[in-house]
Order: sequence, then structure tokens, then C-alpha cells
Amino acid sequence: MPASAHRLTRRGLLAAAASCAVLVPGPSRAGAAPARVVSLDYGLAETLLPLGVPPIAIAEADQWATWVVEPAMPPGVVNLGAAQEANLELLHALKPELILTTPYLAPLGPVLARIARTESFAIYTPEPGTPYPRSVDATRRLGGMIGRESQAQELINASAARMAATRAALASHAGTPVFLVSFMDTRHVRVYGAKSLFDDVMTLCGLANAWRGEVNYWGFATVGIEQLARAPEARLIYVEPIAADVLAALARSPLWNSLGFVRAGRVHAMPPALMFGMLPSAMRFAGLLGQTLAGAPAHG
Repeated sequence: MPASAHRLTRRGLLAAAASCAVLVPGPSRAGAAPARVVSLDYGLAETLLPLGVPPIAIAEADQWATWVVEPAMPPGVVNLGAAQEANLELLHALKPELILTTPYLAPLGPVLARIARTESFAIYTPEPGTPYPRSVDATRRLGGMIGRESQAQELINASAARMAATRAALASHAGTPVFLVSFMDTRHVRVYGAKSLFDDVMTLCGLANAWRGEVNYWGFATVGIEQLARAPEARLIYVEPIAADVLAALARSPLWNSLGFVRAGRVHAMPPALMFGMLPSAMRFAGLLGQTLAGAPAHG
């Protein structure tokens, strides 16, 4: 799973604090925008790329191609391991000028601050607000922080254009209710609702989210597939990856085959898109949404 989806462990935090007890921040260039940037969050890392400042290191670099896919991470970016248990000795040796993090990793803040200037960006939080507008604000803030204000505005404009283009392409599907899920196993899904990036994008693209139940502050709920029966007229899109044995088991499941959207053939697979990302992930998801529904009949 993405780095932001892991749970912080007490053991990892204590180990991190101990390993950083004698670390001090590396040198920085007075008055210059930081060029050596490290990100412990995928969403912030993916935002750095179109701004023209690729990170020198990220958390869980080895999982980038599975969960983020695009923009592609350039070769040579150092893998720091899981965000909560990042290799702090390696991080210190890299001499970063700026470390990007999130409130989810707040307990590590004082530890990271011993290494370099650390800035936190709140995209997924319990407070009022949703990820897309927060990502717009965070992109502007990050652009100003690294001296890439114009590139940040270009990214914001490009994302707005992608939403508008997808909305136009899916005009015949306007108001169509859609369940957006990730399969956990043959009986449970993670369904994305209010406060999720996926929900924001579906709204911007003119679709309706079929899930109106409660969600956590990341914008999802883990539910039994029987709870999807509440909207039999909906379409269901599931985000890959999904285990082959899950698909095979679903094909044999009386419960799954009894659901209205399954009987009507309104089930679609979608390639991976980062559910806890920022504007680049929103753009990828919108593009995939358009591709997924482009050949589907508007009704039925």
C-alpha cells in the first residue's frame, strides 16, 4: 500500500528517535530555493516532478510503479523504506535541504527537524475540507517554497483542464451513480466516499458517488459487498491491482452475482491510481475514468 496508508508503530518511532539523537541539519544555501528535497509522502513526491524538482529520496520508492504509476519516478531516487521507519542515517547522509511530510507523520517531526528543514502539508485530515482543493493550495505553497511558482500554477491549470475535458467527454453520463472500490478480499471492499480524492474528481467530472455511507477522514470505508446492494442502478469501478483468485472466486459467488450492477454488466476494471495522492493522481484518475466509461452506454 502507499506509504500514507501504513500505521505508525511505537517501535519504529522509538528507533527513529534513538538513531537521530546526535544528528544535526546539513548545510543549506542562504537565500537559495532548496534543490535537495526529500518526500516521505507519495502525493508530495508526485507533485515535485511536474514542478521540475525531482526528489533525491522518497519513502517506499520500490512501490511507486505499483501504486502511483505516473508520473514515473526518475531513476536514481533513493529508497528510504517505509515512511514511519525511514532509514534516518541514510537520510542524514544525503544532506537534504528540505524534507516534506504530512500530519500523519507528526510524531517524527522533531526527529526529522534534526536533519533538515521539515515542512508538513495537510491533505487528508479530520478537519473540514476535501483533498482536491487542499491539493491546489498545497501545490501553490510547495511551488513558492522551492522557487517554482509558475510551474505550480501550470500544474493547477493543467489539472483543471483535465477535469473539464473529462466532464465534457462524459457528458452523456452526467449524474450517473458510481461505486469506486478496491477489493480487500472476496467479501469486502474499500469503498471511496466523501473526503476522498476520488470523490472530488468524480464530482468535478459530473458523476455521482453511489456511496453515501460513513467514511473515515481518508475518505473510505471497508464494507461487506452486500452493502453495495443499496444502489442496484449504479455502476461499479474497481481499482487494480486485484488478486486473480479474488476475481475467480467472485465469478462463483452467489452474493456477488446477485448484485444489480453485476447482473446488468455494469462492472469495470480500472488500472491503478493513487487514492491518497494530489493533483497528478487526480489527473491520472480523471483520465482513467474517462477511458473506462467512454465505451459504456450512458444508461443501463
